[in-house]
Amino acid sequence: DRVLIRIKDLTVEKADEVVWVRGRIHISRAKGKQCFLVLRQQQFNIQALVAVGQHASKQMVKFAANINKESIVDVEGVVRKAHQKIGGCTQQDVELHVQRIYVISLAEPRLPLQLDDAVRPEVEGEEDGRATVNQDTRLDNRVIDLRTSTSQAIFCLQSGICQLFRETLIRKGFVEIQTPKIISAASEGGANVFTVSYFKSSAYLAQSPQLYKQMCICADFEKVFCVGPVFRAEDSNTHRHLTEFVGLDIEMAFNYHYHEVVDEIADTLVQIFKGLQERFQTEIQTVNKQFPCEPFKFLEPTLRLEYREAVAMLREAGVEMGDEEDLSTPNEKLLGRLVKEKYDTDFYILDKYPLAVRPFYTMPDPVNPKNSNSYDMFMRGEEILSGAQRIHDPQLLTERAQHHGIDLEKIKAYIDSFRFGAPPHAGGGIGLERVTMLYLGLHNVRQTSMFPRDPKRLTP
Repeated sequence: DRVLIRIKDLTVEKADEVVWVRGRIHISRAKGKQCFLVLRQQQFNIQALVAVGQHASKQMVKFAANINKESIVDVEGVVRKAHQKIGGCTQQDVELHVQRIYVISLAEPRLPLQLDDAVRPEVEGEEDGRATVNQDTRLDNRVIDLRTSTSQAIFCLQSGICQLFRETLIRKGFVEIQTPKIISAASEGGANVFTVSYFKSSAYLAQSPQLYKQMCICADFEKVFCVGPVFRAEDSNTHRHLTEFVGLDIEMAFNYHYHEVVDEIADTLVQIFKGLQERFQTEIQTVNKQFPCEPFKFLEPTLRLEYREAVAMLREAGVEMGDEEDLSTPNEKLLGRLVKEKYDTDFYILDKYPLAVRPFYTMPDPVNPKNSNSYDMFMRGEEILSGAQRIHDPQLLTERAQHHGIDLEKIKAYIDSFRFGAPPHAGGGIGLERVTMLYLGLHNVRQTSMFPRDPKRLTP
């Protein structure tokens, strides 16, 4: 029947109340006849004082001072108003005067990394001699790294992105589907797939739910989305590539023009950005303390540029590139800066990509055969969504696959799904970890993947 109070709820209103709290020992400092503890719970913490007096003996102070960091304790104490604000704690106006303390779970005395080091802002060019923790040490000891206030905030916000994605699309009349991840042929028609043994033959891990979300459109679901793992066997060791990530995928039938879908997807992202601003201000500020960043800016309606306009902007800035050349990563980033200067937005759409740089199932532009009805969406100069109108005519699809040199036998099931009447449709896939990274202005997608998988990492 004992009620445990959450640390974030310990405020001045509770002054002089006796409460029970469960938390981790974040810091402990013994000083003569007293011991100061900082108790942590997720991203919140409070200062607690154990002092020799009617409730605590010298032995009790010594006992409290010797509890290993990161141990979990139950504390009974009186909430007291602090005489001055307590820096370094989220609960700055109150402290806890401890009457009883019990160890619930003891941590080992040596920690592989110190949480204070792990949240210290890395100031470029300034060495203040204090330790910071490198990425591999963090990921090797991810369970401890995920306890930091920054990590707690990042993954609360990421959970919010999924929630807002679902809420928005369900409100728009979409149906959530679950698609298989073990498939018989490479979904994107490419070589970047993981092969798995499947009884007496081989199967592949899905690079995208592409085929299945399109089949659902052919099956008259009209608007579908799914949230699930996506696998890419690319040996890319960059700041933004993972071999397994979470795909937020959308597909919908449209009436007259694929821009109906583009507008729907862009609005979904805008609703997510707005929801994050409204609901996750605490988390955004927590991450900002360690990784300072300008707030994310977007326009309503979303800025949409044609690919040729983007090429013109880059050429004006001194970049040499052909009309049908794909954007390199440096050019993508440069374009992001140019767009920000000119239109003051971190989020925009690039439409009408050259057909030559898009997959075989992309619908060619009816007006200009060199272009396609395809689009990418960008946050802070990095691509977060790739999408297109899909070819829904089996004859044209066969021709395009042959043009790309794809073995028709391998994609027979895909082409066949369009033989019984398929509505015109379009869609796109979003990388959850990238959206989280770019919204918060972080520099590595591994910070926003709970247990990242890349070419060099399979554990923990």
